Amino acid sequence: MQDMPDSQAPETIVAFDFGLRRIGVAVGQNITGSASPLGIVGNGENGADFGRIAELIKSWRPGRLIVGMPMHVDGSPGDIEPDIQEFIAELTRFNLPIDRVDERYSSQEAKQTLKKARQAGNRGRIKKEHIDSAAAVLIAERYLLKTL
Repeated sequence: MQDMPDSQAPETIVAFDFGLRRIGVAVGQNITGSASPLGIVGNGENGADFGRIAELIKSWRPGRLIVGMPMHVDGSPGDIEPDIQEFIAELTRFNLPIDRVDERYSSQEAKQTLKKARQAGNRGRIKKEHIDSAAAVLIAERYLLKTL
């Protein structure tokens, strides 16, 4: 019997849910199509904490980075698109492919998921940091579903 070639090589991704104060981060991989939250990276007056992003990239060694792009209902770019484009330009320093994913409603979905977990008694108080990180998980999983 002839060996079947791997249809898809294993790849780890790191996904970002960009915000003007916090950037949610998640890691995922294409074999399972799943992702896990990594927390948040600060973002403020001096820009994103690229020192922390570098640590995460060194630790997880992703093959690509994924950035959520907020869109309006009609599909037009969200209000913070210029800030996200600047963030993406800064991410190029890591010499990794960068893909963009429509993240419409990811924060609302993440909040609902966390609320349900809290109601089921599986988690405590929901903080904004948890929502941002959970939204990054959704962004990662949306990307992974497209590539499976």
